[in-house]
Amino acid sequence: MNGKAPATLSDLEGMMIKSILNNPYLTLLIRIILGLVFIISSIEKIIDPESFAVSITNYRIFPIFAVNFVAIIVPWVELITGLFVLFGFVIKESSFIVNIMLIIFIILIASAFIRGLDIECGCFGTLDGQKVGLQKIIENVVLLILGLKLFYQKNHKLLLKGTVDENS
Repeated sequence: MNGKAPATLSDLEGMMIKSILNNPYLTLLIRIILGLVFIISSIEKIIDPESFAVSITNYRIFPIFAVNFVAIIVPWVELITGLFVLFGFVIKESSFIVNIMLIIFIILIASAFIRGLDIECGCFGTLDGQKVGLQKIIENVVLLILGLKLFYQKNHKLLLKGTVDENS
């Protein structure tokens, strides 16, 4: 557009959408949402790793020797990355890890759904008790879209003091 006024209504709409999507306060809201989802989802699993291990076993994907390891490590990774995302600490790396976890969660839930397993997802430990299914897949895809937006965002507001945002 070279600094000229928009020629059409669709140009103006495109500029408005771009302005909204690039708004650093939208990014802050996404950080709060993603951070809290991962923090809250980790707490019950950290408190009761045995129940989370049962949820993992129900997916029938992980070998039995790996279940306890996954049940102990995953919630702590969720908690730490959730805190990092929430407070804006190493945001690119944290959002990358969040996105990888979301992709894995989508694959696991879709696999269980396709195989017709009637199991709880274990997403929030024993708190939510939601079954695997299309709704859980959609929820995780929406979170992944937010995570990708966060990963590719160039300017962030209210980062933890001392962190570097090389793109701002």
